[in-house]
Amino acid sequence: MGRKRLTLWMLCGMVAVLAGCASYYKVNDPAGTREYYTTEIDKTKAGAITFKDEKGGSVVTLQSSEVKEISEEEFHAAVKPAGKKEK
Repeated sequence: MGRKRLTLWMLCGMVAVLAGCASYYKVNDPAGTREYYTTEIDKTKAGAITFKDEKGGSVVTLQSSEVKEISEEEFHAAVKPAGKKEK
């Protein structure tokens, strides 16, 4: 029983660590000047990417894009509503 319990706790610990490791992305549309911010990107079979823009709230699909991983601080500064002050 001790070995099963230890294994269960180790598995729970690994899930907790991985859940805390979020990735943040800035996506540029090379055809325009739009910048999008997201935490998750899905690739389609056709080679496009689909994601939810955290700044505007819409779901976006781009055939051509530039994706850059950014820090959590950069992400939150970019998606923060205008006029909202930090505490």
